[in-house]
Amino acid sequence: MIRRTLDTLYLWAGYAAGIFLILIFLLMMGMSIGREIGLNIPAGDDFASWCMAAMAFLGLAHTFKSGDMIRVGLLIDHFQGRKRWVFEVFSLVLGLGFSGFFAWHAAIMTWQSYAFNDVAGGVVPMPLWIPQLGYSGGLIILFIAMLDEFVHVVIRGREPRYEKPPAQSDEEIVERAMASGV
Repeated sequence: MIRRTLDTLYLWAGYAAGIFLILIFLLMMGMSIGREIGLNIPAGDDFASWCMAAMAFLGLAHTFKSGDMIRVGLLIDHFQGRKRWVFEVFSLVLGLGFSGFFAWHAAIMTWQSYAFNDVAGGVVPMPLWIPQLGYSGGLIILFIAMLDEFVHVVIRGREPRYEKPPAQSDEEIVERAMASGV
């Protein structure tokens, strides 16, 4: 039940990132076409940048769990057995520490923006905690994903779920790159 809930959380965070990508597209197209026909989208640049931040951070956990996040695989792949496991654990601990640090401070910043009624200084007086939710929420979900993997690898002693088996052919490398959107 917990596994299904966590996987659903990561998947829905990825879907939310995709929705923000679509919103960026619509805003940019609206602003581009609007310039030609004399239509102005107030604070369109602000909304596009907020959507960009939400997209980037909400997509992190899904990308990590899917095995598509850039890692230190080039270094780790040179090791086997116990030495590889130690480097894997070190990488997880480092990632867990950084993601926890940034998630904590992002959550504090979002809470303070809410508590102090901080408002964007642009054309549209948007309460800043609203766009900051995508940033802090994405980092919190990434921290949960890394903690999930840490428990799986270190405490339970299993192989990382985010690591894909090595490609067996050049065609498989190309297929993986096309599937991940690289």
